[in-house]
Amino acid sequence: MENSLRCFTVAFMVLLLSAGHLQLTEAQSRCDSVEISWCLQSIVTNVPPSRECCRKFKGQEACLCRESKNPTFGGYLKLPGAKRVAAACGVKFPKCD
Repeated sequence: MENSLRCFTVAFMVLLLSAGHLQLTEAQSRCDSVEISWCLQSIVTNVPPSRECCRKFKGQEACLCRESKNPTFGGYLKLPGAKRVAAACGVKFPKCD
């Protein structure tokens, strides 16, 4: 009885530990619309994007479709300047549904 309880406890702990490692996809876990704000000046003007803007924008590349629906920054991502900044930063701007 004690051995089966011990086995059950160990199995349960392994299950809990493995469940704790289940995460959102890497892209979902790192999406942060505030990161895009580093590029707003370049998106709305013809100012070339800064190195920091490009670093942050690249970090959000997988999130651009989701962020384009964000009420705060989505409108900016629909501007032609967003594609210009993406190109300048070497980011492939996705076609979003």
